Amino acid sequence: MTQQPIDILARPMRDLRISVTDRCNLRCTYCMPAEIFDKDHAFLPRGEILSYEEIVRLARIFVGLGVKKLRITGGEPTLRRDLPGLIAQLRAIEGVEDVALTTNGLLLTKLATHLRAAGLDRLTVSLDSLDDAIFGRINGRGVHVQAVLDGIAAAEAAGFERLKINMVVQRSVNDHEVVSMAKHFKNTGHIVRFIEFMDVGTTNGWRMDLVVPARDVIARIGAEMPLEPIDPNYRGEVAARYRYKDGMGEIGIISSVTVPFCGTCNRARLSAKGELFTCLFAGRGNDLRALLRNGTSDAGIEAAVRTIWTKRDDRYSEIRTALTAGGAGSKRVEMSYIGG
Repeated sequence: MTQQPIDILARPMRDLRISVTDRCNLRCTYCMPAEIFDKDHAFLPRGEILSYEEIVRLARIFVGLGVKKLRITGGEPTLRRDLPGLIAQLRAIEGVEDVALTTNGLLLTKLATHLRAAGLDRLTVSLDSLDDAIFGRINGRGVHVQAVLDGIAAAEAAGFERLKINMVVQRSVNDHEVVSMAKHFKNTGHIVRFIEFMDVGTTNGWRMDLVVPARDVIARIGAEMPLEPIDPNYRGEVAARYRYKDGMGEIGIISSVTVPFCGTCNRARLSAKGELFTCLFAGRGNDLRALLRNGTSDAGIEAAVRTIWTKRDDRYSEIRTALTAGGAGSKRVEMSYIGG
């Protein structure tokens, strides 16, 4: 059995997030602001994006190095043609325990049944507000909340029983809705995850004063619906878990800004063009596409990935203050390029 690589901070590689496109049908302000990603924005040409054959080949190599969980991201991954076909191929890889998808939910009414049939295990849907006006401003396209709720309903009908609903919380934008969001999904079987607004990339206008600390979110919800902390499902889980004391479900809190979890991060990220990123806040990736297309053997690619991971020392969230205050290291990959 191949020895699993461990990075400089003793973190194994267990989770691979695979971006299948850099395109999206929304322009969320914290991810792809419309003034930057406008009609003249140059997205990746088709020939630069990894083919499904290349993605599956890389996934097999990563699984051979200890990866157990795969998550498909974007951009908006449901825009990629025949996505269920890719899911089926990934789910068939020996050693894969879980295949998940992060989506804005708009195309689930068409795709949920096919994704489930292909073997997709889990779905995460982004929904930042229950108010049409606020949600329309955030998503940059005026899309109504019901379009996402319809996608969630389609996922339920397809057999996805325990969705995760991601809400990025921003002060004076949608933070007044954390309680109503929790109430809406309480006792549905789904888990709302409240995410601190993060400085991913350099185009989303991040400022520390826009961050609503996780402790405040917990306090607001707990004041109306008492909560208690519960243990993580596994080592490296990014969301702190809290359940309602009345037994009617749970929520998650992702606090990358105020309570960093770099010490247990076991995620690798593959961009749509085949670059390996070892941190969500990285400034550059490592080109694996060139190895795929220049005839490098699987063993050669595996050796390259192993070397990259064993040299990994990323802990951006733990040192964020020094970096942002001094302006150093400000060039970071955009979230739309490598997924959340």
